[in-house]
Amino acid sequence: MKLFTVLFSYVLLLGLYTPPSLSDGPPLQDVCPMAPQGERKLFMNGFLCKHPSTILASDFKTLLLNHAGKLDNILRSSVYIVTTAEFPGLNTLGMASEMMFVHDGSVLAGFFDTTGKLFQKRLCEGDVFIFPRGLVHFIMNYGLRLATTFSVLNSQNPGVVGITHAMFAPDSDVVEGLMARMMKSREMEIPNNKTTDFPWTY
Repeated sequence: MKLFTVLFSYVLLLGLYTPPSLSDGPPLQDVCPMAPQGERKLFMNGFLCKHPSTILASDFKTLLLNHAGKLDNILRSSVYIVTTAEFPGLNTLGMASEMMFVHDGSVLAGFFDTTGKLFQKRLCEGDVFIFPRGLVHFIMNYGLRLATTFSVLNSQNPGVVGITHAMFAPDSDVVEGLMARMMKSREMEIPNNKTTDFPWTY
């Protein structure tokens, strides 16, 4: 009887044990569009939900990605991030991993794991690529014509940190030369070059 009690207690403890998790908890209701600024009565980590009676279908639709962005910048690229502030229906949707879909053209996409190993692939129209959460990643045009990609991030407010601007002042004279050496940009642009220090994965 004593052995049975011990075993029962052990099984009960296993059933009650919850492993630690670093991700956002699941939502407590079906939908929770972000309440407009003027309607907030409390300040908290995250955003309050709209009143259920004011939730509309338009909260779950955005027209902000209908048009191509401006390319008249030094990077010759355009990134438009749609967050909860612009797209209320994203509220409570969790931490960010990124899935990218190539709509037009050809791009080179990749990421570094925490050991410095580089994973990269050339993507063509219709291809999909996943960037794991929290890892340094990149995308660049691989062709001679414009490329268009759509990225989906399962977060209400993913944010972007540019490596160059995070490490150096934007107007620093040493950025271009030093970053070319640190990030091995020449080897990254020529995948067939096997002299790179990075372990490559295609």
